[in-house]
Amino acid sequence: MAERTSSAAQRLRTRRRTWYGMKRHVKRVLGWRLPNLAMRGAVRVAAPSLRATGRLPAPAGIPEVTGRVYGSEFAMLRPARCVVAKELYWGGGHRPQPADDFAVRLFAAVARRCGTMFDIGAYTGLFTLVGTAVNPRIRAHAFEIAPEVYHALFDNCVRNRVLDRVTLHHTGVGDPARRATMPVRSADSALPCFYSDDMAFDDGVPVEIVALDAFTDTVPQGGSTVLKVDVEGTETAVFEHGSRFVKEHRPDILCEVLPGADTGRLHALLEPLGYRFHLVGEQALAPATPVRGHDRFRDWFFTTRAPAGLRELGIPVARLPEGRRPESATSSAALP
Repeated sequence: MAERTSSAAQRLRTRRRTWYGMKRHVKRVLGWRLPNLAMRGAVRVAAPSLRATGRLPAPAGIPEVTGRVYGSEFAMLRPARCVVAKELYWGGGHRPQPADDFAVRLFAAVARRCGTMFDIGAYTGLFTLVGTAVNPRIRAHAFEIAPEVYHALFDNCVRNRVLDRVTLHHTGVGDPARRATMPVRSADSALPCFYSDDMAFDDGVPVEIVALDAFTDTVPQGGSTVLKVDVEGTETAVFEHGSRFVKEHRPDILCEVLPGADTGRLHALLEPLGYRFHLVGEQALAPATPVRGHDRFRDWFFTTRAPAGLRELGIPVARLPEGRRPESATSSAALP
């Protein structure tokens, strides 16, 4: 399991993310109408590729954006504060980075055939909204530990009228013997997207950590399930305390794996259950072992389905040259 973040290292990382306290002020000014128009013109001329990153501030006056996937639409509120809604704004309803957009389409392709989904580390609810948009019968559980982000998650579910199918949890998922403390407000202009239950704050709201195993009996036997796991380096704890859940339901799993993750432990937990490991590329899944954090690609797809079964769902899987076995994530990342 990843080592707990030291307070000093955590403070330094937070200060860098907020540009030592200046980021929120700069972004607020760039969100005003005239500065935003000037920024757009400057980027169009001097750095056209910067727009494609989705990292530029969105205009402060825009209340919501529309996301699109497989002909379905959903709304996300406040792109001036929500990192994902801002990406959808600059991407015209899609995430601008190809690998991120493919991860959304991959999740949607699986969720269309599922009865239950778990969005672990939901942030403001992109994957919850995608799953409920493409499948009007799916039941969703969404987990978020940061209080102000949880409020935004709730608001997005209300806006999309899916609270009847979504159970929201202001909890983490991992080791139930632990507790976390999350700040009521962040110092950044954007809602924080990098908090984990491994981080320690001097003051804040106590947050419960629950085991994934606690939800084993809430999923109908024989029903298909999909998980999205984005917990900033604590994914091993999710599966260590979710072994019964995974064994009984064999869910498809979209999981972020950062450099430094305990990928050997992930293999030990999932491979004996018949899981195959695929790196999520820009256009297709790339079969790859061993799993490891990659500098360019963050997401992995763990599944017990064979490649032929994935293609039946409309999910492209890169074909390895004849006689070649899946190797490292680095070599597979170059596949289309």
